[in-house]
Amino acid sequence: MNTFKDRVEKLFNDHEEFLSRKNNPVEATNGIYVRYENPILTGEHTPVFWRYDLNEATNPYLMQRIGMNAAFNSGAMKWNGKYLLVVRVEGDDRKSFFAVAESPNGVDNFRFWDYPVSMPEDVIPATNIYDMRLTAHEDGWIYGIFCAERHDDNAPKGDLSSATATAAIARTKDLKTWERLPDLKTKSQQRNVVLHPEFVDGKYALYTRPQDGFIDAGSGGGIGWALVEDMTNAEVKEEKIIDQRYYHTIKEVKNGEGPHPIKTDKGWLHLAHGVRGCAAGLRYVLYMYMTSLEDPTKVIASPAGHFMAPQGEERIGDVSNVLFTNGWIADEDGKVFIYYASSDTRMHVAVSTVDKLVDYCMNTPQDGLTTGASVNTLNNMISKNLEIMNSEKTAEDNMKACLSVNIINQVIKNTPELVNDCN
Repeated sequence: MNTFKDRVEKLFNDHEEFLSRKNNPVEATNGIYVRYENPILTGEHTPVFWRYDLNEATNPYLMQRIGMNAAFNSGAMKWNGKYLLVVRVEGDDRKSFFAVAESPNGVDNFRFWDYPVSMPEDVIPATNIYDMRLTAHEDGWIYGIFCAERHDDNAPKGDLSSATATAAIARTKDLKTWERLPDLKTKSQQRNVVLHPEFVDGKYALYTRPQDGFIDAGSGGGIGWALVEDMTNAEVKEEKIIDQRYYHTIKEVKNGEGPHPIKTDKGWLHLAHGVRGCAAGLRYVLYMYMTSLEDPTKVIASPAGHFMAPQGEERIGDVSNVLFTNGWIADEDGKVFIYYASSDTRMHVAVSTVDKLVDYCMNTPQDGLTTGASVNTLNNMISKNLEIMNSEKTAEDNMKACLSVNIINQVIKNTPELVNDCN
């Protein structure tokens, strides 16, 4: 019979084998990015000593005492040569917290640090915190902006599901010790705020998502832009919508900035999520756009449709039919690691390059917003492609004809008796 020590040893050995498995790229690709076979983080990736009491006296049956339901919606950054994710981990008790996981290569072997983040509270403690966007700002601090959720005390008596949301702000130098700053002051609820990595006109720049309520965007027009004087007492006084919502598109219900944009020679690369309603509920997909280097509020490229949508097992989870992202890493060699979550359950990675993403944004047609416009765009590309195909076929036929004539002439030259036989 296995002893308690044997069972603990097996737990750790099985977990190590699980963490160490290689993650291979998926062969089928759309030319823009490459997905990978396995999720990079799940609830099962959390350390054994987070979930099990390893004391035989208090846990003789070696039961899991603290369940970890999911690992998703992570911020991301390169740190001391490692790929780091600040992950939203959700326990079985439905409370989310932040924990850091690191990988040597960005696609597998992610391992959590021993302790989760102990985030200091704001003046009014939050019931739940989640979805941190990380920004290493040029002021020297690493900022984390995340959602702080509290019960809506103005809700009718007995309504325990209504909530309010604010953009919580913290900063750090080492991702271990965090200084909590006051929540962002705005006129509307904010669940989705991202800090631009550079000063703009000497001020901090924020991508916002004004909402009338906790879930519904309401009159909120899309992704906003705001300048604030001081992150230690941040207040949005004016907002400008830079990426609007549109009827019958992937972002008709709401849209929000993902991670902070990547600076390129052509402009700022943005990754965002768009939400539409359907018979199955809300469908979340990812999309991209670009803004000007000279004026980050000016959209210079806006490809139609989704950049990435849930597929296969990604469609199923605690909140199904959802892809969400709030972290990516651009390496020095131009490679881009896109970290996205599926169905509020697990983390994945897809890999592309800055050049490919810029090409995708700059050369993919925009949404014409009507069926007629979409068909015209499609027909234009079909016509160009058929012209190329027909031209190549004509050139190929001509080459074959020339080759045939050359062969016949060579045969006649070398074997004149064949000509006499034919006569």
